[in-house]
Amino acid sequence: MSALDRRNFLKIGGLSLGAAVTGPRFAWPDERAMARAESATDSFVLLRKEQQRRRHELPPAADFHRLPLSWYKAKAKAIKAEARSRGVDGGVLLTRTLNIIYVTGLFHTNTERPFACFLPMDDDEALIWFNPYLDQQLVNEWWSTGSYAYFDYHHAEGAFPNEAKVVQGATVNPYRWWGETLARFGYDGKTIGVDSAGGPEVGIMPGQDASRRLDLFASVETPAKMRPAAGGLGQLAQGLPRSQFVDINDILIRHRVIKDEMENRLAQRAMDYFSELHAFVRNYILERGFGTLDWEIENAARLWGMHRIMQDIPQEGELHNAVGIEVNVACRTGRKTAYPHPNQVSWSRIEPGHALQFAGVVRVGGYGGEQYRSFLFAPWTDWQKKVWDVHTACYFIQAEQSRVGNSCSNVAKAVHDYQVANGVAHLVYHRPGHGEGMEGHQPPYQALGDYTVLKAGMHFSNEPGLYDPEHGFGFNHSNNILVSRDKGLQMGTAPCDEEWCLLRL
Repeated sequence: MSALDRRNFLKIGGLSLGAAVTGPRFAWPDERAMARAESATDSFVLLRKEQQRRRHELPPAADFHRLPLSWYKAKAKAIKAEARSRGVDGGVLLTRTLNIIYVTGLFHTNTERPFACFLPMDDDEALIWFNPYLDQQLVNEWWSTGSYAYFDYHHAEGAFPNEAKVVQGATVNPYRWWGETLARFGYDGKTIGVDSAGGPEVGIMPGQDASRRLDLFASVETPAKMRPAAGGLGQLAQGLPRSQFVDINDILIRHRVIKDEMENRLAQRAMDYFSELHAFVRNYILERGFGTLDWEIENAARLWGMHRIMQDIPQEGELHNAVGIEVNVACRTGRKTAYPHPNQVSWSRIEPGHALQFAGVVRVGGYGGEQYRSFLFAPWTDWQKKVWDVHTACYFIQAEQSRVGNSCSNVAKAVHDYQVANGVAHLVYHRPGHGEGMEGHQPPYQALGDYTVLKAGMHFSNEPGLYDPEHGFGFNHSNNILVSRDKGLQMGTAPCDEEWCLLRL
């Protein structure tokens, strides 16, 4: 194949319905030809062998593409039960986007517009929304027993252009309006649970600010009832002048970091798609070879990945279907791989001796995780090969150590000890992994200073990267580790060995 042919961007294959996708030359096909197609090319053969070898230890992939409403209602009930133990007798007001999605299942876009929901303590079927008007259909067509909309941010009192009321009224503070509305419903004088504290979002629980051995599941100082005076909650309190408030964000975080069987199955479905995407990318690299832009690979992968997922999800634009779907991938080759978080655009062509990383996150229904592979193209140096070998060994060490009862700190120590013992300490720039959730990074962290004891159902990234800016290369595989009894399970099944990653183009 000529260099010009290799640079042709995403050739279009003229396939008939049901034809086999035979490799990356069909990267941008008619989507009908993609439907449930199976490739017989080398990368897919290697992937299927690895999946056969490992399938018995992994959760069965979900046959659903989002969690059912019944799951969210059960989760809301569980959150309220724990809030009740802190004296909450009115209800739980959720204002953080991820908490709202996690507890109610309402996937929505976060902007500057305040958005909240209220879960009354005395009715497990009730869910009241406070939303900007542009999200009215979202809330009305999901779980809702009442919705109260302001027109937009900043809202003017009495102004609803959608009702032909164009009024330049007084500016309305939405938080105070929430409180006043709840007061009208009889909640003034009740204790309201709120998700205001920011510490739990990064793994610092109530009373742990000065902890010498941080542990997400250690005993905490139960947040006291309060009357907030400042910020949005202060305005909320003005609308509920006789109410008390208690923070429950740590309860929500502890729930979010431990995934149950249904969450794990949904994550496995996403990771299976991601593994197929890795096979596509490997084929794409092998066919196009030297001179291919990393940007081209990245964008071909995004399109192929979305086609592959959406073959299986009937979707005609209706609300609340095909939610939480993400194919957020990136590719970088050459010098850019030498930096953990580079800030330059991917716009380099593959050359002999390059390292290349294909990385990112795939999610379905909000669940999934990371899966990266670091390639090395011949001819490589002995030093490059050694660094790749050490990094790959650490990738497996981290997973083996991520078992129930071990601590995050111990996992990090095992990885860092191996790195130091093998003479690459100067290439270590970060911890091996972070907790993985809808937001990407979530607590706890597999870092030396995090003593959280691992529990079944936790997810972690798997990225003990090594970087050599002096020689212009770096390696960072990753995966989504599911903590289990005997070891961590790498949910992505793209092979991670020399046959897969060390390529002669």
